[in-house]
Amino acid sequence: MSEGADQVREPANGAAYFGEETKALRLALGLSQGKFADDLHYQQAQVSKVESGAALASEAFAEAMDRVAGTPGVYTRLRAKLSKRGHPEWFVPYITLEESASGVTDYSCTFLMGLLQTPDYAAAVFRAAHPRETDDQIRERVELRMRRQSVMEREKPPLVWVVVHEAILRTRVGGSAVMVGQLEHLAVQMGSPHFTVQVLPYNAGAAPSHLPFTLLSLNGKPHAVYTETPTHGGQVDDTASVVGTAVGMFDRLRMAALSEQESLTLIRKIMEAHAR
Repeated sequence: MSEGADQVREPANGAAYFGEETKALRLALGLSQGKFADDLHYQQAQVSKVESGAALASEAFAEAMDRVAGTPGVYTRLRAKLSKRGHPEWFVPYITLEESASGVTDYSCTFLMGLLQTPDYAAAVFRAAHPRETDDQIRERVELRMRRQSVMEREKPPLVWVVVHEAILRTRVGGSAVMVGQLEHLAVQMGSPHFTVQVLPYNAGAAPSHLPFTLLSLNGKPHAVYTETPTHGGQVDDTASVVGTAVGMFDRLRMAALSEQESLTLIRKIMEAHAR
């Protein structure tokens, strides 16, 4: 998945809208922010972030609101709808699958996938693709991408398995400081049981695929493949033959890639090179 062109055409204000609705509910219930947080089983700081629009509520947060308000599914559905606001129409099917996926398997050979990007790295990617946009427009794109990472806050987040080509790690997206921060973040995420990252090194030779792609699983079974083109956006294909081909291709990528420990060692080595 290229993660280079899947973003907004209008202000991404879904978080602000949901924040207003959250505050309205709290006031209607006659609760202080602290008491509301207690009832939701969240920290007050998190409630404050949601109400201010600084962050879009997670699916679990919306479910907690429905529980407290006695409104089965109302805030959960609203949050799901708003989470897709700002994305082009062709990207919405992927977002829908990503939010409910049990597994996300990705081959990154142009940019790191969105679930692993830092804000600075994402901003540099968008700036390269949209050089005439204002800083505010780029910021909106970055915020929208970062919100997608809330999928990892689910009670049972997807298992994310990524094979990253070495070229991505060595390319100076945004400059050396941005790359050091991005690779530090990648190394930290590799310590999570929800992420598996392998590096496909230069010496592995020709890759089984010369294009990025993402395989999404539902209920533990491969379900659909997402691919992008530079000019026509992306598409989700759940045809059995296409999914089967993607599964086989990713198996070959995993076999050609370094082990997790070897990958982490190489990432740290490349990070040191960027720092110099």
